[in-house]
Amino acid sequence: MMKEVERCRRALELAEEGRTVALVSGGDPGIYAMAGLVFELAGAEDGRRRTDDREGANEPLLTGRGGVNEDEISAGDAQNQLHAKARTGRGKDRGNINIEVIPGIAALNACAARLGAPLMHDFAAVSLSDLLTPWETIAKRLQAVAAADFVTVIYNPRSKRRTEQIVKAREIFLEHRDPQTPVGIVTAATRPEEKIILTTLAEMPFADIGMQSTVIIGNAQSYTWNELLITPRGYGSKYNLQPAA
Repeated sequence: MMKEVERCRRALELAEEGRTVALVSGGDPGIYAMAGLVFELAGAEDGRRRTDDREGANEPLLTGRGGVNEDEISAGDAQNQLHAKARTGRGKDRGNINIEVIPGIAALNACAARLGAPLMHDFAAVSLSDLLTPWETIAKRLQAVAAADFVTVIYNPRSKRRTEQIVKAREIFLEHRDPQTPVGIVTAATRPEEKIILTTLAEMPFADIGMQSTVIIGNAQSYTWNELLITPRGYGSKYNLQPAA
């Protein structure tokens, strides 16, 4: 934690040296994880390289020293020389690195499987961490998904420093949903210390929630059955799901 930029930059540096590098992150690297930062850093370096190339293009190609006359160079040769000059001193070309994102099991997948089938219909994911995103933006997103009746996956619901965000999230959802809306909380999914809690929207903030927890708030149709959280897809309104007589 807090070393993400250094890790990603080091991985790119090692790749530039010709090594095969694996940057490991929990869950799926493309969901609240490291893949995006790798691309941001690679893109920033590529932008710097392109700027250097343009600046190099504005410099004199040859000075005429050493008996070389610029007028004697053909247009094609001049372009090749210019390209070589622009690259001089730049070293490694990050644009040549092949970056592959290998998908994993995200927290929302693992926790949904432990809870039953809470994500069977449209859903949204919102992180309550205000480390990189202002709380005003987070609150606006919570308002939007709550009003739209999305099943909502809450990442980073609470930490030692951030204790009020989950309470504020509940207040926002209570503006749009019944207090008895089912909520599932999974901590340390698939690990030995895994803990699963089924509760309600009204009681959600009082549950045991930490940084390893993921909270799933059901929509208006979600329900509990046999200690599981289910969100129907809509088959019941289209087909007869009752057992044959």
